[in-house]
Amino acid sequence: MQPETKTRMTIDSFASFSVSQKAEFHCGMLMRMIKFPAVRTILLIVASVTVSNAQDSPAELHDLAHQYYEWRTHEFPVESSSEGLHTWDARLTDESSDAIQRRNRHIHELLERVRAMRSEGWSKNDQIDQALFRTQLEEPDFNARVLQPYENNPLYYVSECSNGIFSLVKKEYAPHHDRALAATERLRAIPELTKQAKANLTHPVRLYAQLAIASARSIDPLFTTSLMSLADGLNPAERAKLELARDQALEAIHSFADYLQTHLSTMPPYQAMGVANYEYYLRHVYLLPMDATQLDMLGQAELARYRGLEALLPNPDMANPNPARAKHVPQNQEEFLEAYESRLGDVLSFLRDQNLITIPPYIGAFHIRQLPEAFKPTYPGGFMNPPGVYDQDNSGFYFIPTYSPMSGNFYIRAAIEEPRPLLGHEGIPGHFLQLSISNHLEDEIRRHQGDGVFTEGWALYTEEMLLRRGFYPPGSAAEGQILRLSRYRAARVGVDVNLNTGRWTFEQAVKYFMDEGGLDKEAATGEAAGAASIPTQKMTYITGKFEIMRLLGRYRDRMGDQFSLKQFHDDLLRNGSLPLSIESWILLDDRSDLDRALTD
Repeated sequence: MQPETKTRMTIDSFASFSVSQKAEFHCGMLMRMIKFPAVRTILLIVASVTVSNAQDSPAELHDLAHQYYEWRTHEFPVESSSEGLHTWDARLTDESSDAIQRRNRHIHELLERVRAMRSEGWSKNDQIDQALFRTQLEEPDFNARVLQPYENNPLYYVSECSNGIFSLVKKEYAPHHDRALAATERLRAIPELTKQAKANLTHPVRLYAQLAIASARSIDPLFTTSLMSLADGLNPAERAKLELARDQALEAIHSFADYLQTHLSTMPPYQAMGVANYEYYLRHVYLLPMDATQLDMLGQAELARYRGLEALLPNPDMANPNPARAKHVPQNQEEFLEAYESRLGDVLSFLRDQNLITIPPYIGAFHIRQLPEAFKPTYPGGFMNPPGVYDQDNSGFYFIPTYSPMSGNFYIRAAIEEPRPLLGHEGIPGHFLQLSISNHLEDEIRRHQGDGVFTEGWALYTEEMLLRRGFYPPGSAAEGQILRLSRYRAARVGVDVNLNTGRWTFEQAVKYFMDEGGLDKEAATGEAAGAASIPTQKMTYITGKFEIMRLLGRYRDRMGDQFSLKQFHDDLLRNGSLPLSIESWILLDDRSDLDRALTD
């Protein structure tokens, strides 16, 4: 190494020090320069006081956060594409062992640095931003330390393949030609990715492998149909390269599925993270002031309430969606999606007439699309795809499973009979509206915050809010559906807690969804698979709704005669997707929930 290189590295390292670290560095250098003992003693006392009083600045925090977001977009190119940043569309994530260890080490060291930052004397907003950025680092650090998906979850790698292509085809962000060339490069990288997966998977879990096999064997339409819609702009040579890369990628993915199938019998069954880890995640990632037992009790209480409310319906069978009661049953997929999407206008008119929430002018169009089969094993009800945090396109999508008028899938049956509860949840005033507003925040840390308890809690809250405000007639299919949706989401809490703390088996989780949640076997199995493969996600809905309802009551008491439901909604959404203990601190100036969450 040349001397000038050493000097540059020292300067670069020093530039990244905190205020207190720089003070310590200067003190050490000064002590080595002073030769007289008496002077050394005096300077040491002064330096010690300086270091003890030194404090990191909010500007340093925001610089660290900005650098982290920039680093993350480069390190995870598929995630960047999904979020609307298309700089690295031609790359997949480097999943070599060295790259994984380097990323994990970087995140952990940054987390330790943020933990050590002294924020006494900072403004309330800056202290909130420190707490938020810490949670953003806690999540990937926890995943690396505890969940270890690189080593035990083959679905992680299959999802990288499917999302790598899906993120290029889902939106018309660039000409077909450019996206097809990027897809060709990603397809070429898939065989190497599957080799990395085999090397990394030192203890794959049987359940995760089964999900990966199902996803891998359903991936073909995404590559052969959806992707090839971009090939119309290619010349013959470019198209030939795309087709060759596609065929080799599919061969590698199918071979990976066969490899997993061959080794299934030797793989251990699903292993729960345990109570201590589960509760750590609740407190340090979600900033929730409750433990696993309290969370389970909340789920049981809400489950009992919604099962009882179902029974109080004039016709309790209205809680079970039935296409036979629909005035019209769509004849095909195209008609189904068009009819589904058109009903959002009813919701928008009601929100405006009742003055329930502000809909900013930048909110774009919301569409219903068919769910690619590759995602069905863990998303039996489909999923929402909002505008990404970097997206220039303000439209959003809800991907719903393939239509069949005879489908037994709960979500399809509900969408045929009465689509508006799910439409409101996924679209407006639910996810699409809330996340679009969050993407427009000026504060970078809050713009990147994606607290699942808040986002899912808000969407579920809006279902019942519209019912209580009179949008749906009493005893209607919509009311029945809302009660059933809340019932099975309450069942999700019990499954999430008990499955991931190790109290239940996977089979018990499926049975609970069917017996207590009222789901069919297909939906129940997919729900349980989702709870096992994405721990804590399933509990976010009812937990977030509970926390929002609790905050609403306290907000109303605080505002008194000045209370407005519209103002509450606007005040809540303008802060972004924040933990609700932070929302309480912002709206009520009460940080007691946050303090309880962080008390070990």
